[in-house]
Amino acid sequence: MENNKIVMSLGGSLVVPGEVDHDFLIRLKELLSLEVKNGKCFYIIVGGGKTCRKYQQVGESFFNIPSVDSDKIGIYACLLNATLVRAILGDLAHEDIITDINNLNENISEPVVILGPNKPGSSSDLGAVQIAKKVGAKRIINLSNIDYAYDKDPNKYPDAKKLEKISWKDYRNLIPTEWNPGLSSPFDPVASKLAEDERFEVIVMNGNNLPNLQKCIEGQDFIGTHIK
Repeated sequence: MENNKIVMSLGGSLVVPGEVDHDFLIRLKELLSLEVKNGKCFYIIVGGGKTCRKYQQVGESFFNIPSVDSDKIGIYACLLNATLVRAILGDLAHEDIITDINNLNENISEPVVILGPNKPGSSSDLGAVQIAKKVGAKRIINLSNIDYAYDKDPNKYPDAKKLEKISWKDYRNLIPTEWNPGLSSPFDPVASKLAEDERFEVIVMNGNNLPNLQKCIEGQDFIGTHIK
C-alpha cells in the first residue's frame, strides 16, 4: 500500500460482538505487531457496533430522542471501543485517541494511531475516508463481520449475490442515499460519495479472518469486495 500507510475502519461488532472478544483483540495485536516490524504503519478508526446500536435503540424506540442525541450516543460508544483497543495495543499505539484529524502530524512517532469521532453527523466510515485523504493513502480496509458486500441483505434474501468487484456508481445505487445514526451498511452513503470523489479504493472484508487481512496488507490475493 502507498507509503506503507494503512487506513482501517474497525467495526465495533468485531470488538464487542456481544461481549468483548478478547481472543480477536489478542490476534489483532499480534498481526499489527508483525506488520509494524515489516515497516507498516496503521491508522485505525473504531466503530461503535452493537454497543452503539443497543443504546440508540433504547433511546429511539422508548423515548423518541432526537437524532443529534442518538449521534452523541454513537460517539461515546466508538470512543469506548477505541479506548479499549488503544489500551490493549500498549506501546505500539499513540498514547491518545485522535478525534481531530488535524492533529495527525509528523510528531506522532508510534506506528499505530487509534482514532474516533468528535462530533455528531459523522460515522467511522466517513472518518476513514477523511483520514486517508489526510495521510495520503489511496486504499481503505473496512473490517466488519461479513466476507463480502452483497447486492442486498443476505440475512433477508437467500438469493443475495456477493460482490467481489464493483464500481462506486453501482455500489451507491445499492445503498441508501442518506446516512443516519445506527445505519447498517457495508460502507455508508456519505463516506461512499467522498471516497468516489477522491478516487479511493475501499476493501470490505471479514475482520474475524485475520490471516485473510494479512494477505490484503501484504498485497496478496484475498477474500473481500473491492469498491473503486
